[in-house]
Amino acid sequence: MNKFDFKISPGIVPVLDPDFKPASLGIKAFKKAVSNTGKGIPLAIALERGGGLISNYNLDIFDGNAEMDEANNFIVERIIKTLLWARGGWKVTIGGSKKVGEYIKKAYSDDGMRAFDAKFMSNVYEKKEFVVEITEYDNVPATKEDTKPVGRNLDGCRIGFDAGGSDRKVSAVIDGEVVYSEEVIWHPKIQTDPDYHYSEILSAMKSAASHMPKVDAIGVSSAGIYVNNRTMVASLFLKVPEELFDKKVKDIYINVAKEMGDVPLEVANDGDVTALAGAMDLNDNNILGLAMGTSEAGGYVDSRGNITGWLNELAFIPVDFNPEAMVDEWSGDYGCGVKYFSQDGVIKLAPAAGIELDAELTPAEKLKAVQNLLDKKDSGAVKIFESIGTYLGYAMAYYAEFYDIKHALILGRVTSGEAGDIILEKAYEVLNKEFPEIAKKVNMILPDESNKRVGQSIAAASLPKIK
Repeated sequence: MNKFDFKISPGIVPVLDPDFKPASLGIKAFKKAVSNTGKGIPLAIALERGGGLISNYNLDIFDGNAEMDEANNFIVERIIKTLLWARGGWKVTIGGSKKVGEYIKKAYSDDGMRAFDAKFMSNVYEKKEFVVEITEYDNVPATKEDTKPVGRNLDGCRIGFDAGGSDRKVSAVIDGEVVYSEEVIWHPKIQTDPDYHYSEILSAMKSAASHMPKVDAIGVSSAGIYVNNRTMVASLFLKVPEELFDKKVKDIYINVAKEMGDVPLEVANDGDVTALAGAMDLNDNNILGLAMGTSEAGGYVDSRGNITGWLNELAFIPVDFNPEAMVDEWSGDYGCGVKYFSQDGVIKLAPAAGIELDAELTPAEKLKAVQNLLDKKDSGAVKIFESIGTYLGYAMAYYAEFYDIKHALILGRVTSGEAGDIILEKAYEVLNKEFPEIAKKVNMILPDESNKRVGQSIAAASLPKIK
C-alpha cells in the first residue's frame, strides 16, 4: 500500500490547484483505513522541549505488514513534522513500532531528509544534537505541560513594544489606557550590526517612557522564537553574524530592560500576542491566531487563557500532502503553510490565474498588484483568493487536530479588503461540507485592523506582572 492508496480527494477543489491533497483529509483517511482493518496497533509520540516539558500525540497505525510500511512512515513523519513546529522539541520518543521509529530516526539524522528541522530544533533549545528515541509503547513519557498565565495585567505604567519587520511600534499604557503610541520605519532584516537593533529598540522605549511618570514594566511582541525572554531565532536579526548573535542578540531585550531601570520584562512571539489581544477583546479563550503576511504567523491562547510556550510556527506545518507541491526554499520541505497563507501563496497562484506579475516587483508589491486587480473585480484575482480560502478550510480542520480551537483570528496583509471576505466564505464552505462538526465549533474572525493595532499594543504591555 503506497502513501496515497487511501483517499485524499477534496470535495471542494481549489480552483487554481487541482492537485491539492489536504493534510486534514489525509489524516482522516489514514485513521479510517487503519480502523477498517480491525488490526491497528497503537503508536505513541512524545516531544520534549525546554524545561523538560512534554507534548504527546497517540494514534493507531497499520500492523507490521510490510505492504503498509510506506503509509505508516509517511503519516507519522508528517505528524511529527507538524508537532515539532506546533509544539517545539529537541527530543522525539516513539513507542509502539520499531520500524516507524527507525524510519523517523533516519529522517532526522544529519544526512536525513529532515536534517534542517533537526538542526533548527537543537539550536532553539541549545542542545548539541536532536534526539530520536525508540521504546515500547508503555515507556513513552507522559504529557507535561506548564502553560503561563501571561498578560491581562493592566495596572501601572507600562511599555508595549511590537517589533515588526518593516516598522516598530511602541505604546505607553497607563492602567490599561494608551496615552501615547508611535510607529517608526526601520530596516532590521538587512542590518549586520546588532547595535543598530539595540539603539532602535532602546530609542522606542525611551520615547514611550517620556510620556509617563515612571516605567513599571515592559512587554514585547516580536516575530521569532523566544525562550525565557531570550531570542533563539528571529528573522529581525537575519543578517547578524552568528558570533554577534550569541553575544548581543540573545539577551537584547533583557539588556534593554536593564537600561530602562531593570523593570519586569516579558517577551512573547507576536502571534501569541495577537491571540492574547483577541482573547482580551472577546473575553474568551481557545484562540488560534493566523496572520497571512510576509510569511504565515501563528499564536495560541489555551482554555485557561494562557500562552503555552509552544512554537506555533504554522508557516512550516505541512497542509498539503501532495509531494509535488511547491517546496519552501528555507526548510526544503513541500506543502508547508508558508506557500499557502502568505504573499508567496498569492504569487504562486498568479500564473494559474492568468496574471503576469512584473519580475522587478518585490513580493509585497506583487501582492498589492493582485489586490488592485481584485478591487477591479478581475476574475483571476478572485480565483486566487477563493483558492486560498479553500486551502484555509482544509488547513483549519488539520490545525484542529492539534489545537483546541474556539475562535480563529484570520489577519495579515493577504486578507486586506475584499480578499478577507472571499477567503473566509470559501473556508466556511469547506468546513460545512467536509467537517461540519468543526464548522459548528470554530468561529473564524477578521479583526478590524485599527482595533487590532491598539489591542496588540495593550496586550504586549500587559504581558509582565509588576513585582
